[in-house]
Order: sequence, then structure tokens, then C-alpha cells
Amino acid sequence: MSEFTLGPVTLTGEHVRLEPLGMDHVPGLLEAARDEEIWRFLPIEQPATLAEMETFVKEALELQEQGDSFPFATLESKGNRVAGSTRYLDIKPAHRGVEIGFTWLGREFQRSAINTESKLLLLQHAFEAHGAVRVQLKTDLRNVGSQRAIERIGAKREGVLRNHMIVKNGFVRDSVFYSITAAEWPAVNQGLLRKLGRNG
Repeated sequence: MSEFTLGPVTLTGEHVRLEPLGMDHVPGLLEAARDEEIWRFLPIEQPATLAEMETFVKEALELQEQGDSFPFATLESKGNRVAGSTRYLDIKPAHRGVEIGFTWLGREFQRSAINTESKLLLLQHAFEAHGAVRVQLKTDLRNVGSQRAIERIGAKREGVLRNHMIVKNGFVRDSVFYSITAAEWPAVNQGLLRKLGRNG
């Protein structure tokens, strides 16, 4: 079983390519991030300028240096356009656990195969390449759409952590936690493959 490092790595599918996040992605990220609705429930303010998006990327890379997360740029395979970003968070090598989160996509890429295949690639890499025993996802309790999307993946709702995070504007957020365990992964994998029109 390989070391539980989870990065750096590029994950490539039919619809999407997940590349290690870098400063070269900043212009594409800014273009994808223009819709204010994307940032409604994310814990930070919308990066609205090139300088603000540079700060977003620099802060993500600083967290990567600390070993707690590994951020990706999400690229559309067909047009090679930046569609958004996602990351591994809360990496726990000793417990072979990780969270997938801080995921956002530009409006034109939402409700497409890109999000489904991104989750498939990230889950496959965690469970199959690194032997994860648990992958966690969480979202704002107010974000019903995100909860339904996580449930469609096949993750199990575990509960709500009340007053879990203080986010932008000082709002005290309740977070809904979900997980997929190693025992559940084969069935989740089959479900995601079916959603992508592939035989499991």
C-alpha cells in the first residue's frame, strides 16, 4: 500500500482533468468564478479581481505546504478551459482519511459530467491508489443543493456540527457532514460509473 500523500498528481478522465493548482491557472479561474452565486455558501468572499484570485491560489498553496490539503484546478478536457477548483482537505495520513471539498465550478460547467467525473477521479485516487478508509465531505446546512449533490454521489449523511465555522461576514455556520467508507466504495464507484454512462 502506497504512502498516504495524495499529491502532487494529475488525474485525467474523459470529461475533466484535475491538475495541481498553480499561478498559471489564475486567469482561467477568475473567468470561471465570475458568477456571484458560486460563492454564496463558500466560506470566503468571491475573488473578483486578478489580484484577489492570485491571493486565493497563494493561500491554497500555503496550506498545501503545511501538508493539510492539496488543491487542484479543474479543467474541461475538450476545450482545455479552466472550469473551477477542488481540493483534498484535512489529510490524515495516520488514519488514512481525507476530505474532498472547497469545490466550485463556473456556471456553464455546472450540472455536467465534469463534477461527477471529478468526484470519481478523486475518490478512486484516495481509495484505490492510497488505501483510504474514509473520505469525508461537508457543506453549509443552508446549501440544500450541495447536500442533494453529495447524496447523489452515494455519500452517507452523518449529522450536523452546530456552530462549526465562522465564515465571511462573521456568520456562524452549521455544517452537514457526509462520508464514504472503504467498504462502501465499490458500490459508490459502480453508481458513479453508471451516472457517466459506463459499465461498472
